[in-house]
Amino acid sequence: MNELELKYGCNPNQKPSRIFMENGGDLPIKVLSGRPGYINFLDAFNGWQLVRELKNATGLPAATSFKHVSPAGAAVGLPLSDILKKIYWVDDMGDLSPLACAYARARGADRMSSFGDFISLSDVCDVDTARIIKREVSDGIIAPGYEPEALEILKAKKNGNYCVIQIDEEYVPDPIEKKQVFGITFEQGRNELKIDDELMSNIVTVNRDIPETAKRDLAIALITLKYTQSNSVCYVKDGQAIGIGAGQQSRVHCTRLAGQKADNWFLRQAPQVLNLQFVDGIKRADRDNAIDVYIGDEYMDVLAKGRWEKTFKVKPPVFTSEEKRVWLDQMTDVALGSDAFFPFGDNIDRAKKSGVKYVAEPGGSVRDDQVIETCNKYGMAMVFTGIRLFHH
Repeated sequence: MNELELKYGCNPNQKPSRIFMENGGDLPIKVLSGRPGYINFLDAFNGWQLVRELKNATGLPAATSFKHVSPAGAAVGLPLSDILKKIYWVDDMGDLSPLACAYARARGADRMSSFGDFISLSDVCDVDTARIIKREVSDGIIAPGYEPEALEILKAKKNGNYCVIQIDEEYVPDPIEKKQVFGITFEQGRNELKIDDELMSNIVTVNRDIPETAKRDLAIALITLKYTQSNSVCYVKDGQAIGIGAGQQSRVHCTRLAGQKADNWFLRQAPQVLNLQFVDGIKRADRDNAIDVYIGDEYMDVLAKGRWEKTFKVKPPVFTSEEKRVWLDQMTDVALGSDAFFPFGDNIDRAKKSGVKYVAEPGGSVRDDQVIETCNKYGMAMVFTGIRLFHH
């Protein structure tokens, strides 16, 4: 199959629409269920590249949850603690495969952004992973293959309209990539830069201690950024992205956005949140929304009289800003990656508030000394990778 006609492009008025191979060869994908759209394929192909690189870099199964051509979460298949199982709503599912753990982490890091995601998996989709996907609101999935039972589970979603794509994992794209904007063709070499330990060798801070787990997390951050709309910053802890700030014009806004998401991830593990008593039959999305509001500044939107009764069996106490700060101060050993240099030390000041200890950024700012000095003030270890990872 050389081309696939799509229903429409980015918007319903953008017709005709298709994906095709200019070289006359076959598309490297098979659509096993549903009818993926233009944006679905953008998410699928970017997500597939991301998880393939994560698998190659770490040796672990990888998953990502994409929305609007940027990842909402990305992770490798490390085991889940009891607390993570609970905040990812998989504590009733028993032992999970490494691939299922990877997707639970990718989906669970930022559940608000992952709602209606497109999933990419590095490995053949197994039954455990399909069982998690079955009960989440999702638009589709791409993977190199599917176990027969897993495929049947996925094909049953959305009354048989769930998008399931199989990609040829041996496919290698042309080294030159092209796209058109305003009728003008852009051409560039593909970003085939390999992200490995060698990029972590130029440590520029007084603290030079970066353990192997931190190097892994920094690699996950950089690989995630490689497929995230720029400007972008990514916080990673224990093998998963916990906060991604994408597509911001100001780098410190990226750092703040990603940091707030990382804070929310950790706040969801606080006893005040774990002990929330939800009314019976509440939908998963409503529960996620309620938690997001409860841990935020607009908490009265869910705690006001006449409103809390619709969500909680018992009215929760206010989770005060002082209590949240005390809890957040316990978050440590977070890795931070940036797709371009930090122009000011204020990015590091903000990162410190979210437990960052390890930083990877290209370097090259006229204020590098200020950024290094700020890292030294907090005892952080920072590497200059010497590479930029813009993605548009």
